[in-house]
This record gives sequence, C-alpha cells and structure tokens, in this order.
Amino acid sequence: MKYLIVIFALILFSSCQEEVVLDLDTLEPIPVIEAIWTDNSAINQVKITLSKDYYQEGDNEVVENADVSIRNIDSGGVVIFFYSPANKKYLAQNGLRGIVGQRYELSVRIEDKVYLSNGTILPPPVLDSVVVEFKDERLFRDEGYYLTVYGKIPFTENNNYRIRIVENDTLKNSRFDYLLFDDSFGTAILDDGFELSGFPFKANDKIRLELFRLNQSAFDYLNQFVSLLFNDGGLFSPPPQNPQSNIRQENGDGPVLGYFMTSPVLIETVLIPDDQP
Repeated sequence: MKYLIVIFALILFSSCQEEVVLDLDTLEPIPVIEAIWTDNSAINQVKITLSKDYYQEGDNEVVENADVSIRNIDSGGVVIFFYSPANKKYLAQNGLRGIVGQRYELSVRIEDKVYLSNGTILPPPVLDSVVVEFKDERLFRDEGYYLTVYGKIPFTENNNYRIRIVENDTLKNSRFDYLLFDDSFGTAILDDGFELSGFPFKANDKIRLELFRLNQSAFDYLNQFVSLLFNDGGLFSPPPQNPQSNIRQENGDGPVLGYFMTSPVLIETVLIPDDQP
C-alpha cells in the first residue's frame, strides 16, 4: 500500500509542475568589447556587440560604427582599426601588430562615450616542442591522439597563460576548451610536459596550438568567464554574475563588459599522423 501512495505522490507532484517565467527588469544594452592585441597581426581584432535581456532571442547586435584605436604608450604611435563587415570585427589597418615589451592603451568610442583599457605585451615563455602520442581508451579517457606541450617558463612573476586550440581551422571555444594555467604549482609545468588530456584527436587532424602570456586582469576575466559558463544555476551554485571587466569608461563609471588582452603568441602546428592499425 505504501508503494502505491509513493507512486501517487510522485504523479501528483509531476502534474503540478509548471514553467515559471520571472518578471525581470529590462535594461539598456551595455557595450561588450572583446579586444585582442598581440605581436601576431593575424590574431589581432576587436569585437563590439551590445548585451541583450535574458529572454531576448537571437544574436547580439554588432556595433559597426565605433571609433577604435590602440596607442603605444611608450612611443605615442597610434594604430587605427577599421570595421570588416565580412568578419563583423574591427581589424588593424595595414596589418600592424604589437611589440613585445611595449605598453598599449585601447580606446573605443561609441557615440559620445569612450572606453579605455591598458595592457603590456610581456615577453613570451619558451615553446620547445609538441609531442603526439596515440593512447588506448581507458576510464575517463577516450581513445585517440593526445598532445603534450614542452617548454620552459623562465619568469618569477606575471605567470598567467592560456593555450588556444584550433582544430582543422576551427577554434575550440566551448566551456571545456579554455586551457588556463598559472604558477600556483610552480613553473615546471612545461618542463615536465603539459598534456592536453581532455583533447583526443583523430588521424590526419591538423592542430594549431597558440600559447599566450596574459596580464593579470585579462587572466582573471577569463577565469571568471569560465566559472560563469559552468554555473548551472542550481541550489549550490553561487549567484551568476558578469566577469569583472578590465575596461573602463573614460568619464564616469558607466557599465561596460568584455576585456582587453595584450599578449605575445607562440604558435605550433601539428599534423596528426595515421600510423595506427
């Protein structure tokens, strides 16, 4: 009898469930600026969109009429960016690029508001080699080819790094693909070999690894961003909040989202072999 009561209670509970739509305030769109400035002109770009309300569907509106520039604080030189409709991003004129060791200031003007951010292109670590090894399927590991990165970190401070993976010309950018690390456990991570354990590849895949050394503010932003991506809104999850931007409004404290990343880039391209039976 008690089992019938339990089943009846479960049916009653499930039948009483209904979708609840919260009545959230409508906010004015906020600029979202994602700027990357490195010593590699092919990577440099500035993307500007507007935020949207929680229930609003569709892609974020792209801002196409902003004035974007990056100034070399040390030399005074200014790089002007132009909007590329094909890429929906702003690109540096004449393919100009940053210089390692130099300080830069991003400036974005949208109508009557100017947004600024500073950063330094720090010297890069050493990237010696990338080793490819086929590994059989095991618990928590799929069968496939795995990469191990070898190098050296010769710095005692500002050790904040990111590895981006481009697989067959497609950037891997899901929430599982943000490879961020610092010197919390020492600087021998590359000396000992940093295995990309969560990334099995297939024969004949073409993989490009991009190693960045970030300023602290950009590294913190990406860490908070990844935490937000993994926030499921459950009972034990912290209240979701936007990552802290390292971009500020020139006059006042108006809201702005996004980040400015300055970094050197080390690139290694690997073609996965086809030598397995």
